[in-house]
Amino acid sequence: MSKDMYVGLIGFGTIGSGTVKLLRDNEALIRKRLGAGLVVKKIADLDIETPRGVTVERDLLTTDAHEILDDPDISIVVELMGGYEPAKSFILKAMGNKKHVVTANKALLATHGEEIFSTAGREGVNLGFEASVGGTIPIIKTLKEGLVANNILSAFGILNGTANYILTKMTDEKKAFDAVLKEAQDIGFAEADPTYDIEGIDTAHKLAIILSLSYGKSVSLDDIYREGITGVSRRDIAFAGELGYRIKLLAIAAHRGDTIEARIHPTMIPFDHILSSVGENFNAIHINGDASDSVFLYGQGAGMMPTASAVVGDLVDIARDIEQGIWGRVPLRSFTDDAIGAIHLLSMDDVETHYYFRFSVVDSPGVLSRISGILGEHNISISSVIQKGRKRDGAVPIVMTTHRARELDVQTALAKINRLDIVSEDTVLIRIEDAKLT
Repeated sequence: MSKDMYVGLIGFGTIGSGTVKLLRDNEALIRKRLGAGLVVKKIADLDIETPRGVTVERDLLTTDAHEILDDPDISIVVELMGGYEPAKSFILKAMGNKKHVVTANKALLATHGEEIFSTAGREGVNLGFEASVGGTIPIIKTLKEGLVANNILSAFGILNGTANYILTKMTDEKKAFDAVLKEAQDIGFAEADPTYDIEGIDTAHKLAIILSLSYGKSVSLDDIYREGITGVSRRDIAFAGELGYRIKLLAIAAHRGDTIEARIHPTMIPFDHILSSVGENFNAIHINGDASDSVFLYGQGAGMMPTASAVVGDLVDIARDIEQGIWGRVPLRSFTDDAIGAIHLLSMDDVETHYYFRFSVVDSPGVLSRISGILGEHNISISSVIQKGRKRDGAVPIVMTTHRARELDVQTALAKINRLDIVSEDTVLIRIEDAKLT
């Protein structure tokens, strides 16, 4: 390759600025590895007045994205504006104009991926989306290429840095949820509206993409069970520590015969599991393949330069394919289009795992036997019990962990227990993932 390749960038926020900075700072390195330069010809954003972390020539900036989409010299369009519209329309128009696309837009791919992937195939263009899951961590490439010969047995991921930062601070510094959330917002780890992060929505977008790549299926976001971290208290974090666990917001995908298990919720992970040590705003994913066995990927899941690293990696991959005159060498979803089908997710009612319960009860004789009796009636076997000292007034906690049990049985039993006159508050439930338990 000898001729430089032109790139158009739509969205000049944090990641867009990082992408331009990385292309400039490492221009010589990229040229050595690619054999040509990747040149940003035009940058589109509604705000072209606010200073960024990188200085660009004024004539590179425009408020009209169509200057990029209609420019015949631009081979690759990078969409970093986020959201559904007009990002979707811009991507589809770029593809219609035979331009390759790189995006970090996980929400768009998780919701409208079927249309976008199909359009890329029909128009004969490539789509890079490594930055959509895990920031700088090469999760997409690992699933599409590195583990292509494997049946993916399971994937367990910490995929949201904001939620992980909050739980880490609550655990290590014994701070309250609200205080840590404000701290995360003050330092830029959390948005002003943190709903997508703390309620698991952002994680669900990423898990939907992982499911598609792992199992060759399309999935509806509404079918993924999701529970956020707002209900996690310092008390439960402390009890988890007593039991040998840390609490993480975990995304779980697992092959279960003819179905796939997919769920997101706060989860107790044993201290000796590698995911337990993932702290602060880092992301990680633990993948098990039938041939590869255990694979662990770890790194910065967000941020200007880590995410820009993934974006530029996709740019180089696509530029290499353009030079060779090929597209679609690696199927966008790892499977050929005729192998893609609808996914059948295991109902949450039928999920079986281990459980932590914290009951708030009146301190009186017979309480433990009444609770354990109801659990036994619903095939729930107790593994351990923590019962704190007696109080003259008020409720006392009883903590139990269980052997493997079915979600529907657990929910039915807890509904019955919560109606008892000895129970003062609804029972707290946190699921446990621990291979040592039975």
